[in-house]
Amino acid sequence: MNKLFLAGLLFAGVLSNNVWAAKHLKAEESIEINAKAGDVWAKVSNYGDLGAWHPAVKSTEIIEGKSNEKDAVRVLTLQDGGTIKEKLEFYSAARKRYSYTILEGVLPVSDYRSTISVKAISADKTKVTWRGKFQSTGASDEDALKTISGVYRGGLDNLKKISEAK
Repeated sequence: MNKLFLAGLLFAGVLSNNVWAAKHLKAEESIEINAKAGDVWAKVSNYGDLGAWHPAVKSTEIIEGKSNEKDAVRVLTLQDGGTIKEKLEFYSAARKRYSYTILEGVLPVSDYRSTISVKAISADKTKVTWRGKFQSTGASDEDALKTISGVYRGGLDNLKKISEAK
């Protein structure tokens, strides 16, 4: 009887681990920008205005809390009319970094957490890194990775363009 009970617990543990341990995907994009880190950070630091540098975002609205403060919730309205609701989890102006999660939206992902960081390489050169961890939903893993990497790349490429404009 004890062996049967132990086997049942072991089976239940294996089953629950398979159900709950869904695979997380990771995406990361970086770019080097010929500008001072402080100037680049000034462009990306406002959690309440992603559209200032990301071309896919038509508008950003803070609907809970205050921009750049932990737990602030923003709604991004995309150029095509879709929306994404996100929550700020961490913000450090001193470290030039913030992290946020997606609460709901049109992207084919769930359990999404992302970090944007700005780091000086030299006095006039900066590296910006955007990385995320998520699960795919409604799309293949490959398509979810391609979508998120495309979001990151589009934003970073435009950030470089506007940061280096004379």
